[in-house]
Amino acid sequence: MNRYRSWILTALGIATLLGSAVGSADDNPLFTEWKTPFGVPPFESIRTEHYLPAIQEGIARHEKEVQAIASNPEPPTFANTIEALERSGAFLNRADMLFDVMNASMTDDAMQAVANEKSPLVTAHVDDILLNEQLFARIRTVWESREKPALQPEQARLLERTWKDFVRGGAALDAEKKQRLRKVNEELALLELQFGNNILAETNSFALVLDKREDLDGLPPMVIEAAAEAATARGHAGKWAFTLHRPSIGPFLDYSSRRDLREKMFRAYIERGNNDDARDNKAIASRIAALRVERANLLGFPSHAAFALDDAMAKTPERVTEFLQRLWTPALDVAKREAAEYQAMIRAGGNDFALQPWDWSYYATQVRKTKYALDDEELRPYFKLENVIDGAFGVATQLWGIRFVERQDVPKYHPDVRVFEVTEKDGAHLGIFYVDYFPRESKRGGAWMTNLREQSIVDGKRVAPVIANNGNFTKPTAGQPSLLSLEEVSTLFHEFGHALHGLLSDCTYERLAGTNVATDFVELPSQIMENWATDPGVLPTYAKHFQTGAPIPGDLIERIGKAQLFNQGFATVEYLAASILDMDYHTLAEPQGPRIPAFESQSMAAIQLIPEIVPRYRSTYFNHIFSGSGYAAGYYSYIWAELLDADAFEAFKEKGIFDPKTAQAFRENILERGGTAEPMDLYTKFRGAEPKVEPLLRRRGLL
Repeated sequence: MNRYRSWILTALGIATLLGSAVGSADDNPLFTEWKTPFGVPPFESIRTEHYLPAIQEGIARHEKEVQAIASNPEPPTFANTIEALERSGAFLNRADMLFDVMNASMTDDAMQAVANEKSPLVTAHVDDILLNEQLFARIRTVWESREKPALQPEQARLLERTWKDFVRGGAALDAEKKQRLRKVNEELALLELQFGNNILAETNSFALVLDKREDLDGLPPMVIEAAAEAATARGHAGKWAFTLHRPSIGPFLDYSSRRDLREKMFRAYIERGNNDDARDNKAIASRIAALRVERANLLGFPSHAAFALDDAMAKTPERVTEFLQRLWTPALDVAKREAAEYQAMIRAGGNDFALQPWDWSYYATQVRKTKYALDDEELRPYFKLENVIDGAFGVATQLWGIRFVERQDVPKYHPDVRVFEVTEKDGAHLGIFYVDYFPRESKRGGAWMTNLREQSIVDGKRVAPVIANNGNFTKPTAGQPSLLSLEEVSTLFHEFGHALHGLLSDCTYERLAGTNVATDFVELPSQIMENWATDPGVLPTYAKHFQTGAPIPGDLIERIGKAQLFNQGFATVEYLAASILDMDYHTLAEPQGPRIPAFESQSMAAIQLIPEIVPRYRSTYFNHIFSGSGYAAGYYSYIWAELLDADAFEAFKEKGIFDPKTAQAFRENILERGGTAEPMDLYTKFRGAEPKVEPLLRRRGLL
């Protein structure tokens, strides 16, 4: 999941995305009440030129609301200061959140131009709030008198989060440092935006266009058919085009027997943002790292990692580093054994070249087929996208009784999008769920969950969330539907877990609702859902052959189970390498930008990463940490959360993976609670104890 809104923007605590009429402007639907089913955006009438005027108006209105709170002559209380601030800014939040969602999935030059213009405006507005001395004085008064009168637990948590947000936003700094912090935040916002735009452009600009049938040797028919359609779309009818989007490059590296072409594709992928041209990201990443150190120092922290982790489950960089190192050594040992096995296969085939990174996927695929009789192309026919969606929905229905009903009357922003109403078993409305699963040039890469409206409770009534899942999965072709790889199936279930975290949220305040939790806790609800995706009892319920309708055979399920530890050395090492690289950038203590890629090379040399593997994300296309700060010093969160999910799923296995009491306990203590308590407190209330590391080590074959 990509968490679009950084902690500093989330700190606004702005209220509901969609609300009552708040004004009007000629021909701009962002100024009016949305009279659509469930109050979703009227996408068909919203144009690019509508966003900036609405955001500017939203900032002006929010400034007045905040100033009214700050200058209130009444003594500061939780209600007239903390809660009033939380409920402010609905107009701005509606326009800004919608723009961010659409800029990620439906961008173009005009949208990016708006982003470049609005980013410094919103950043300055956030700083105006967080650095407002009069407002902070009222917050301080409420904070210091928090013991009386006694607050409800969720109110106390909101007060704590608001206090921390302001302190971490610079409210306690002197005037000179506040002014410098403003400049740092403004520059960071623009640089992070530019970094992501460069990667999108780099990814879209490359295509390997082939015109000889022999160049396709080894590739499955479905991959060839998709490449032919991609070539036609690019103006190369009669040829085959392969791109850097995962549904294209992934199968190419897995199956192409043309080693020279694999190298060309692989190098194009790992050199994105590192080509010394207008889209080069080296200087941008270096400057971002330096500015983050400076910001952390201004706020009294030795490094950005110390600043970021002070508000996370892990708490300190030292604890994260210790955790990663505990996994690194056994994972590297397993990866070395895997490399030796693949090298032996190369020699057995009569070749004398050394295994290289562009060879790994190809030979791993060969070994997987040989050792486990398992091939993604054999699995794909059982993973028709529509069936996988039904499978994920079916798991949620079995666990919690919730239902998903497709709606044709709800506005959509693209023909690929599907919309579902989510209800309780008794029909009570829970929320709206958009799914958008295919790649396109207007859409950034990867997979993520985001909000079009956060859940909250206003005047005693639940404001239902509007949630979206995005992916870049294998597209249908003229000859067959979208058939997913096993990895894509797991990704769909993963993002669906994030969606459930948002949909089942039952919190009073948006600031605490849904996925507004610590970065190293937010992946628990998503990663635990992956367990049901490949469970032997679940697979036959949705994995059915797209032509015959026959359920996936038992022997194939057995082979999937046996292959679960396959290539785990590589998977763990490439992920941990990126996590360690992230920590190395963000434990820098001097505000001087590192030389990239020399810094990356030194980082990887220090952990003795073998040359056959590169980090999952190299510096110049590491969007998680350089395009927005949500995962800066936080990329470790995925495996930290896997520690939680491996332990949590043990609770389900102990009593049955659909045990009603266990499912309800997970819903009540994790999914519904958002950030209303400390993450470890929520976890131990569900599990009865803190998580053990052994289930994680066992799952990855690292014991």
